[in-house]
Amino acid sequence: MSKLWGGRFTKKPEEWVDEFNASISFDKELVFEDIEGSIAHVTMLKKCSILSGKEADQILQGLKTLYQKAADQELDFSVEYEDIHLNLEKLLIDEIGEVGGKLHTGRSRNDQIATDMHLFLKRRVEEIIDLITDLQEGIVFQSEKNVKTIIPGYTHLQRAQPISFAHHLMCYFWMLQRDKDRLTDSLKRIDISPLGAGALAGTTFPIDRAFSAEQLGFSSYYENSLDAVSDRDFIVEFLSNGSLLMTHLSRLAEEFILWSTEEFQFIELDDSFTTGSSIMPQKKNPDMAELVRGKTGRVNGNLISLLTVLKGLPLAYNKDMQEDKEGMFDTVKTVTGSLKIFNGMVRTMKVKQQRMNESVSNDFSNATELADYLAAKGVPFRQAHEIVGKLVLHCIQEGYYLKDVSLEQYQRFSGLIEEDIYSILTPYAAVERRNSYGGTGFEQVKYQIEKGKSLLKADEMVNN
Repeated sequence: MSKLWGGRFTKKPEEWVDEFNASISFDKELVFEDIEGSIAHVTMLKKCSILSGKEADQILQGLKTLYQKAADQELDFSVEYEDIHLNLEKLLIDEIGEVGGKLHTGRSRNDQIATDMHLFLKRRVEEIIDLITDLQEGIVFQSEKNVKTIIPGYTHLQRAQPISFAHHLMCYFWMLQRDKDRLTDSLKRIDISPLGAGALAGTTFPIDRAFSAEQLGFSSYYENSLDAVSDRDFIVEFLSNGSLLMTHLSRLAEEFILWSTEEFQFIELDDSFTTGSSIMPQKKNPDMAELVRGKTGRVNGNLISLLTVLKGLPLAYNKDMQEDKEGMFDTVKTVTGSLKIFNGMVRTMKVKQQRMNESVSNDFSNATELADYLAAKGVPFRQAHEIVGKLVLHCIQEGYYLKDVSLEQYQRFSGLIEEDIYSILTPYAAVERRNSYGGTGFEQVKYQIEKGKSLLKADEMVNN
């Protein structure tokens, strides 16, 4: 059989040109969406009497047969037919005869591929949102057990102030919540049907675009046929959201990697998410976390790649836009896998609570407590800051910490310091007292955990 578009041509491309031009090697990923789009299209053609009932029914039965064969992995695709659309049309014609050639009535590959990608991305974004929820539940699970586990909080990767470990973990809950909100909002721009826009100008056939959209479960359809076939904003937005989500996971991966080192010893990752060394038998490497951190680069690259493809394209469709799919598929796969990995790592990690609590006993992360203590007694904070800074320097020079300073020595720096300073400088007190809204105080941490659980419960009710 000649090319399905070959009537105007007198020469066939060389085989290597066919291979360069073809997209079937990757857009076969859209096989189910393409068949579903065709079923909706033919159902509409029948409703509008563009095809006879007999013709439409033959085509619909053929499409359903192809769908089952696709599910059973029995379809063979060929580079000769370029893409998923022409391959399926050829297979349909082989299945039911020449009437299969009427499938494409009132439709172009341009609105067809756009429809496929809207369908595909709508489903995958919904799956990713569910996976984010799973990870958030894992974070809440660990947070509830570690409200009063204390670790050093860092700025500039230098010890800053003691904080609740649950407070640290819940920070990622809220990052992920924003990721989920962004993805949820993006569905409004994904859930639009391009079907019926034709190549760029619509069609002369009396089609019913609203009916087609409804058949496919879309909430609306494009107002402009040029926009329908040339819009890839919804993919760019997904890639952007995916990049930010992966950036958040990469930051958490970095912390897991640090926390699991001998230097920190804050957590131990489960054997299921680590690997060994081929030469050093003692090693337990956080490879899954490292891979998530590394794969963030490819997701960022997919975003930049598509932006670069689109930046100079005139309306409407151009073959350059064939490059929109592989990055989208890759980002879906990478984000999905990374979320599943992290959900497992978070739930199974061993938190070394004693080690964490001990880690804040011998440092100067309680210095701000002393400055606040003086400020509460009326000393201007900047002056209190200077007093404590000099006291810390004195301790460093003498080789001990603020908890080891005698009351007599304290009062040489400020007569306002009294015996109660020792209870205030304990890590537990430093954390417990920080009860401003959103702070690391235990009651505040419990409150944000409960608020997080309420959000998760609301999501569950919506999904059910």
